[in-house]
Amino acid sequence: MTIVLLFAFMGQSWNLMLGIGGLLSIGHALFVGLGAYSVAVLYIRFGISPWVGLIVGMILAGVVGAVLAWLSFRFEVRGIYFALLTIAAAEFSRVMFGGWDFVGGMQGMFFPAPTGKNSIAMLSGDTRFYYFVALGLAALGVIGTELISRSYLGYVWRAMRDDDEASRALGVRTFRHKILVISISAATAAVGGGVLALVQGSIFPDSIMGMGISVDVLIGPVVGGLGTTFGPLIGSLAAISLNHLMSAIGDSLGIPGLNNISYGIILILVVWVLPDGIWPALIRLYKAIHLPSRGSVPQLTKVEK
Repeated sequence: MTIVLLFAFMGQSWNLMLGIGGLLSIGHALFVGLGAYSVAVLYIRFGISPWVGLIVGMILAGVVGAVLAWLSFRFEVRGIYFALLTIAAAEFSRVMFGGWDFVGGMQGMFFPAPTGKNSIAMLSGDTRFYYFVALGLAALGVIGTELISRSYLGYVWRAMRDDDEASRALGVRTFRHKILVISISAATAAVGGGVLALVQGSIFPDSIMGMGISVDVLIGPVVGGLGTTFGPLIGSLAAISLNHLMSAIGDSLGIPGLNNISYGIILILVVWVLPDGIWPALIRLYKAIHLPSRGSVPQLTKVEK
């Protein structure tokens, strides 16, 4: 559940970028990895609190996201080409960190063994401690997405998503807003990556910056409902849980890659049966059950005086 909640939080960052901002990223592992390595390097090398590492990771990922966005949109790299650029940036960073001895290279970095004591100042503790940390992050992600959706930025970003040219014609500075939404999304993903590194106890370039992380981040919003507030949470509960279950079953039966097959089946079923995700379908089901039909007329009763 801790891993599920963390990916639900990171899914909110991806949901913010595509579901509200209309910008497709398939290399979100770049920002997750930057947050993880910021926490790991500062804590393991210098003994600095992970809180500082989270802040540094947010700033670093936000700046990298802003630079990537500026270079992309400055030279009119849009749509699927921007998505391919995010993959290229993530893969380049993974290879670079794999050959960088200061951050452990391919051997990775290992956090000190847990002492059994819960410490908020050092963000260390047992499994229950990290569960509540992840639960708090997931709640912040839901609240933050809802607040942004209802704010001025949310309306501007949705307008930019639906029709970029019309938004510019109405005076929206889409170039600046694209940089802003990518920076906020990147910084949010970095926070989730930093906490994920603490939960796992070790990080490696392939595991924290690999394509698998990008897929785990985006599958929650896609399955749950892109652009919705609770979609990433519902989707992560369904998809990430099934992924771990299928992985365990595959290991016990000697069938490698069973979790990847389940991911493929889920995506096919969602696109085929629930193209807008699980959460919107639940909302429609709730309204169909609890709301009166359009053709029904309420009965008037005579009140005796």
